[in-house]
Amino acid sequence: MLRLKILLQYNYIYYVFLIIALLFSFYKINLNYESIYNLDDNKIIGKVINIKEKDKRYTITIKAKENLIGYYNNDLNASLGDTVLLEGNLFKPINNTIPNTFNYKKYLNNNDIYYLMNIDNIKVIKENNNIFYKLKEALNKRISSFNRSKKYLSSFILGNKSYIDSEVYSDYIFNGTVHLFSISGTHINFISGIIFLFLNKLKIKTLSKYLIVSFILLLFGFLVNFSASVSRSLIFFNLIYLNKHYNFNISTKNILFITIFLLIMINPKIILNIGFQYSVMATYGLIISSKKKSGYFNKLLYSSFIAYLFCLPITLLNNYEINMLAPVNNLILIPLITFLVFPLSLLSVIFSFLEPFYFNVILLMELLNNLLANIKIFNIVIPKVNIYFYLVYYIFLIIYIYSINIKYLIISLVLILSFKLKPIIDQNTYVYFLDVGQGDSTLIYNNKEVILIDTGGVYNKTVSDNTILFMKSIGISKIDLLLLTHGDMDHIKDAPNIIKKLKVKNVMLNSNDINDLEKEVLKLKPNIISNYNSKLNFKIYNNYIGSDENESSIISKLRVNNNKILFLGDASKSLERKFYKDYNIKADIVKLGHHGSKTSSDYNFLKNIEAKEGIISSGRNNLYNHPSKETIDTLNDLNIKYYETKESGSILYIFGQHHYTIHTFNP
Repeated sequence: MLRLKILLQYNYIYYVFLIIALLFSFYKINLNYESIYNLDDNKIIGKVINIKEKDKRYTITIKAKENLIGYYNNDLNASLGDTVLLEGNLFKPINNTIPNTFNYKKYLNNNDIYYLMNIDNIKVIKENNNIFYKLKEALNKRISSFNRSKKYLSSFILGNKSYIDSEVYSDYIFNGTVHLFSISGTHINFISGIIFLFLNKLKIKTLSKYLIVSFILLLFGFLVNFSASVSRSLIFFNLIYLNKHYNFNISTKNILFITIFLLIMINPKIILNIGFQYSVMATYGLIISSKKKSGYFNKLLYSSFIAYLFCLPITLLNNYEINMLAPVNNLILIPLITFLVFPLSLLSVIFSFLEPFYFNVILLMELLNNLLANIKIFNIVIPKVNIYFYLVYYIFLIIYIYSINIKYLIISLVLILSFKLKPIIDQNTYVYFLDVGQGDSTLIYNNKEVILIDTGGVYNKTVSDNTILFMKSIGISKIDLLLLTHGDMDHIKDAPNIIKKLKVKNVMLNSNDINDLEKEVLKLKPNIISNYNSKLNFKIYNNYIGSDENESSIISKLRVNNNKILFLGDASKSLERKFYKDYNIKADIVKLGHHGSKTSSDYNFLKNIEAKEGIISSGRNNLYNHPSKETIDTLNDLNIKYYETKESGSILYIFGQHHYTIHTFNP
């Protein structure tokens, strides 16, 4: 034991272990894994380990030969821990087709899930007899019984944030306080502190107290599915105790390094988990900066500021936006959640008479969140850059912590802000035909102007959140012109979301009568214009009034160098012919009308404009079977090369000074 204690005093040992763990992780991440399932498998036997319900649709995680997630739309007769037979159709998740947005396929693969299933039937083979699963099932049902408060009870007790309204959750992200909804060290410290306080009253021996607390914390970890941040906290808690009990005298920083080593050995892909990244970096920053301030308020403010600085690159790599008020916002919400909301969450589940008070506290928290979210002047959009720039940022930040020399902090922050120069110095023009499913949305921009043609729109879903996130990732925070070609849902339903979340200087509608969707746009009182002077050599033809919205679609044209691109909205064949008769326009590239429907893409029109390439925006497995065979035959007959968003994802044209390149973002 003495030799071990001496050995553990050498700091380099912990760095060696950390490097070994990281190398092991990189090796495992880059291995090509072949799933044991294939698309022909339609019967899967496994244990139910997680159930989520939203809008009467169940998302069920099954532990089988290989974990998988299934979707079920009927009444569910299975419970947690049950062994079940699933019958249905397997399918593979797809990549993000809009760049720099959440990649669900990669996320699942990082959690060793390679197939999803649309479940037709579930048969319980063996009912659960595991007391821990019974407890988890009972807790889930208890929380679900609180209709008003279950969204926050699920979040603070089970770590399930899916019930929180998307608009409210977006405000938490905007305020830099969304991490408060992750089960983490704060929750572990609170629970262990309460239990220790109770056990101290009973005068129980130290070792017994530790074993009781460890068991309860492990049970809590099981209830929240051992999320990355909870796993980090649990291992860290136990190592802290062992270090103290055996007088190893290991520094807190090195205990964190041991924790990271053990977590990576258990799950090499955990370093890709955002919760793990936030938890580790915030903890590391707080450890190396401890004892720098005295007094509760000063410590809280300084801790919030340090955690913000160390988590900043993670936030930017995922959200491409920072809120300079985040430390202050955390100063307001951390005490509220730590000392009131979280304890009340636990107490309300046990004592239901507290739920009305808890609900009012939640309303207060949402009100504060909304008020803070309306302070937008301190928000800065930072485009995506290479991760190595952030490593340089961390070097200067750590030097600042150890030296307390403000110039290193200034250097690190100036480095972050310098990333905003990236889109300014770029001389290219970009045209993105965005994959918004069965709809239309096209982004045109250079370093002088940003134009968005249509927003897309799907019933009961907001597709433009991905568009907004993508635009921020390329440094765009405002739109010079939002051109809404006509009032159909699949083109403009998400316009209000765009106007609310980005600075939109001008909006243009077609010349037809205002319909209900367009009225929703007008309620936001944007600057409606009828003429637009573009710096991009972009021309709009908005003088058509037809018998319906398609017949009144706005047609527009972009010229970049010698390349001409025509955007047809949902123009019908008759409108195409009329447009050519009026303007006799030629175009090298054409965004085909009405998603490739047979009602558009007139043979003679495409022949006359001398199009060489065509873009079809349509959704995978769409109900209309767009594009039509007739349209495809027309394109082939005219030798027009075409791209489909449902096959190629978003399609990007990059126009340089002398030529252009085409890139696709495949599903």
